[in-house]
Amino acid sequence: MSFSTSTPPKITRRRATQLLGGAILSGLAASPLAAQQAAPSQSTYSRLLSDEDLAFLEEMERAGCLYFTEQADPASGQVLDRATNKTATGEFDQHFAASIAATGYGLAALCISDKRGYQDTARIKKQVITTLDFHLNKMPDEHGFFYHFSDVKTGKPLINVEVSSIDTAIFLCGVLTVRAYFNDRRITDLATQLYNRVDWPWMLNGGKTFSMGWYPETGFISTRWDHYSELMMLYLLAIGSPTHPISPDSWSAFTRPPITFGPYSYISGRDPLFVHQFSHAWFDFAGKRDAYANYFSNSITATRAHKAFCLGLKRGYTDDYWGVSASDWQHGYTAWGGPPLMGPVDGSVVPSAAAGSLPFLPHDCVRVLRALRENFGQDAWGRYGFCDAFHPELHWYDPDVLGIDLGISVIMAENLRSAFIWDTFMQNPEPIAAMKACGFRATRQTTNPSEPKPIAIPGPSQPVTPSTNRPPNL
Repeated sequence: MSFSTSTPPKITRRRATQLLGGAILSGLAASPLAAQQAAPSQSTYSRLLSDEDLAFLEEMERAGCLYFTEQADPASGQVLDRATNKTATGEFDQHFAASIAATGYGLAALCISDKRGYQDTARIKKQVITTLDFHLNKMPDEHGFFYHFSDVKTGKPLINVEVSSIDTAIFLCGVLTVRAYFNDRRITDLATQLYNRVDWPWMLNGGKTFSMGWYPETGFISTRWDHYSELMMLYLLAIGSPTHPISPDSWSAFTRPPITFGPYSYISGRDPLFVHQFSHAWFDFAGKRDAYANYFSNSITATRAHKAFCLGLKRGYTDDYWGVSASDWQHGYTAWGGPPLMGPVDGSVVPSAAAGSLPFLPHDCVRVLRALRENFGQDAWGRYGFCDAFHPELHWYDPDVLGIDLGISVIMAENLRSAFIWDTFMQNPEPIAAMKACGFRATRQTTNPSEPKPIAIPGPSQPVTPSTNRPPNL
C-alpha cells in the first residue's frame, strides 16, 4: 500500500489489556493475550509489561500519532503515504501522494491523540470533520469506493492507480472509529454517509468474492480477495452495511489455506506478516471464533512462526533483532517476509512487523522494539519514531516513514495498553451484526502452547506477487 520504484500493473480482552497496561495479569491463562505463557495450575500474578516497556510504548505512540497531524493536508485531511523522518520542524513534506489507507489509519490515530492528550481536542475534531467532509463531498469515488493513491491537496487519483476495495475498507474502519469516539453530530452524520454510500455488491462484480479493484479504462481487476489475508475487514464491513450489504455467504467463499512451519500450523496465504494484523487493528476477534478458526489465536501462531522463520534464516536475526513485513528496502518497496520465504530478505528489519503484532506476542514484540530503539535509535529513530526499515550492517536506514506502517504500529500499541481502538470501533452496531451473521461465537482457549524454539526454514521458494498494487515512488 505504499510506493514502489517499479511500474505499477494495470481477552474479555478489555480487562486483560488494562491489566497488561500497567497493573497485573491475574487468572487470565485462557486469554489470547496470555497465550505465550504456560497455563498455571492455580491463579498467579505476573506482569508482562514493565514501567520501562510502557514508557517506550508511550514514546512510540506519541511520535507516530504526530505524523497524522503534521503530514495531513489541512484543507483535505488526506494523509501522505510517506514522509521523511529526519526532520526537526515537522513541516509538511514535499511528497504529494496521499494514501486512502493511511488516511484511515490517521483517523484512528487522531482518536488516540485525543485520548492521550497529545493534541488539543478542538484541533483534532476540526481535522476529523475536514477529512470526512472532503472525502464525502469533494473526493472522487466510484460507487463509494476510493482510489488507492491521490494528490494530497486536490484528491485527484494518480496516474494508473486503481479504485481499491481493501484500502477503502481501511479508510472506513477509521471513519467508523471517529464516529464511535466523538460525541459530535456533524462527525456522526458525515461518517454515516460515507459508510452507507458504499455499493458493496458492485465490487463483487458478479461473484461471491471481491475484486481487488477497478480501473476507469479497463474495469475490474481480475484477481480477487479469495484467500485469507487482511480481507476480513472488507467482508465484515460489507456484510454489516445497513444500505448495500452483501450476503453472509461471501464469508465462506474465500479460502483459508493451511500452512505448517515446523511446530506451527495456522491459516495463511503466501503473504507478508501484515495480513495477520490489519483487520485485527479494529475488529475484536479475541475470545471468538467462527466455523473455521479463532483468528486471534491464529495471528498469535503466525507471529511465533514468523519470529522462528527470521531466526532460522541465519541472516543476523536474533531475539533482539527480527521482523520483516511489506515495506521499503534499499531498492524500493517490496512485499517480503515469510514463512515461506518471500522476496529478497537480506537481514533488514521492519519495526512495524513486531509493532503490528504487539497484542499477539507482547513480551517478544516489546523486547525487540525496545532493543531496536536502544541499539540503533541514533540512526533508525526520527521525529515520527522508527524509520520504515533498516539494515545496520549495510549502513542503510530508510529516510522515510510510511503512513500505513506507523498506523498499524500505534493502533496495536494502544490496543495492547488499553484495548481502546477495539472497544471504540466495536461500539458501532454494524461490526457486531456482521460478526453475528458470519457465525462468530464466544470461545475459550483451553490450552496455551509453549513457545517452540526457532528452527531452520525450509528451502527457499520463489518470491510472490504482493496482494495489492503499488504505484511508483513519488
